[in-house]
Amino acid sequence: MKSELRIAMLGMIEGNGHPYSWSGIINGYSPTEMAKCPYAGIPIYMGKQPLESVRIPGARVTHIWTDDPADAPKVAAASLIKNIVAKPEDVIGHVDAVVIATDDGTDHARRAQPFIEAGLPVFIDKPMATTIPELQQFVDWHRAGKTILSTSGMRYAPEMSADFSALGDLRWITSFTCKSWERYGIHALEAVAPLLGTGFVTVQAHSDAGGDVMHLTHRCGVKLTIGALHDAYGSFGAVHLYGTKGDLALKITDTYHAFRGQLVAFIAMLHSGERPLPFDETVELMAVIIAGSRSREQNGERILISDILSELIP
Repeated sequence: MKSELRIAMLGMIEGNGHPYSWSGIINGYSPTEMAKCPYAGIPIYMGKQPLESVRIPGARVTHIWTDDPADAPKVAAASLIKNIVAKPEDVIGHVDAVVIATDDGTDHARRAQPFIEAGLPVFIDKPMATTIPELQQFVDWHRAGKTILSTSGMRYAPEMSADFSALGDLRWITSFTCKSWERYGIHALEAVAPLLGTGFVTVQAHSDAGGDVMHLTHRCGVKLTIGALHDAYGSFGAVHLYGTKGDLALKITDTYHAFRGQLVAFIAMLHSGERPLPFDETVELMAVIIAGSRSREQNGERILISDILSELIP
């Protein structure tokens, strides 16, 4: 593997500015051009860092493609990307890895297919897959030896890396996100899932037009309540841990370092070949998201994660 990897940043859909932020975190950025980013929060959290520190050694985003061709020159100028391509597939043969930067879990397999079949490592924005057919496709590719990684940046949130032992044994966790369960639920879930590891057992939805409150159980005995309420933007990243000796309310606000940690993990995997987490863990988290959707569709029936996983073809 080359000392500086060439990465293609592919796709941008409404409500998701990752091509700006992720590319800028890897490459460095132009403050003047980033100030024009239509996602106002991005230049704010990028601007809190010393400009000379914003860069990830060992990789560079060299190519960009966006769903709306008018967006690509703006992203390229802001995030110092040299090459704009007319079609996503045009990057094959010119890059060492690909990032699918859209957060639609029903469309990732289609977007990723040309690159996975070309043998390129692919990072998939969260959630990797929110339907059984999509999830099955990624499982099949993984079994065939393809290199695929998908995580939420909240897994790497600095606020969640503290020592929580003073709380005693955890008994209940709440975690919150805005927007929809399918699109953003993985943020709230993956922020706290590393505290427990694999072993989610059930999901039960309590839903209305404003969103969902999902009740989860885990084999370790900890209960989780995850809220995904569409318009509660100001409460995104709120986490509360309840233990036998105390409780702790947290707010995940360091978006820059959460995303940077996520990207560093992907780039380190490309250099070393070692995954930052097992693929089966990602599959289980996707099964939790799918189970939540199914519980809502079935008027709040409790859904077993094992039943979702059993639908995947061995």
